[in-house]
Amino acid sequence: MVDFGTVITAMITPFKADGSVNYEVAGKLAANLVDNGTDTLVICGTTGESPTLSWDEEYQLFVEVLQAVAGKAKVIAGCGSNSTKEAIAATEKAARIGVHGSLQVVPYYNKPPQAGLYKHFQAIAQACPDLPMLLYNIPGRTGQNLSPETVVQLAQIDNIVGIKEASGNLDQASEIRRLTPQEFQIYAGDDSLTLPLLAVGAKGVVSVASHLVGNQLKQMIESFNVGNIQIATEIHLQLFPLFKALFLTTNPIPVKQALKLQGWNVGSVRPPLCEADAEICQKLEDVLHKLSLI
Repeated sequence: MVDFGTVITAMITPFKADGSVNYEVAGKLAANLVDNGTDTLVICGTTGESPTLSWDEEYQLFVEVLQAVAGKAKVIAGCGSNSTKEAIAATEKAARIGVHGSLQVVPYYNKPPQAGLYKHFQAIAQACPDLPMLLYNIPGRTGQNLSPETVVQLAQIDNIVGIKEASGNLDQASEIRRLTPQEFQIYAGDDSLTLPLLAVGAKGVVSVASHLVGNQLKQMIESFNVGNIQIATEIHLQLFPLFKALFLTTNPIPVKQALKLQGWNVGSVRPPLCEADAEICQKLEDVLHKLSLI
């Protein structure tokens, strides 16, 4: 069974001033994240602005990041699509260059029923049987929830090894944990719910905040796992204002602004996303100052 660790960073995609992908900064950022608490990187997920990246840009990002973190961390390729055929093609291409897993989001906009969701993920898994897959449930963005019952069915497929559960529903996460084998890995999809989800059997988090506080998140999870709940809770409460500030507007707008405040040349976001307004920027800056992150 593949081990993606406890802190998976959903990495942003840096852009140049002209809007093209800054592959050099992407490699440097990836290496820095791995040096600061990240076990595995998700490339071209939601935080990586996958909806506005071309397939060629995504493929090149996989190549660059694999080279940047070779031997030090795993790389999960965000290959999801609302077209099963496209998702299979992207996953097959990523598998050939040696990524360690794929992240497959619930198909968006076309709202397939649960039977369609099962067949979608089953087809991708069967097309790349040697590549571990994480399901990605985020109904707030996709318009459709992946039910615990469907997750249970999918967990029986050998290379579907876990789920990024971003429904925000603790009952749903509890039901998935109750009904799936222990080796099926559950990851929080929201930083602020990492500690609560650990309590119901999650392994870790697919994180945005780990761009800034990866070591602290790792310490929180490790403290929980050895039974030091007080320390874990203290870290959670200390970081909670940051977790909320990073979602004052649509992700990844705030985290990119935070990285720029730290001196990272990550550029802007691609339209139709836009820069944060002055009020949000000030709130974010205040939180970063209080945590001594800038």
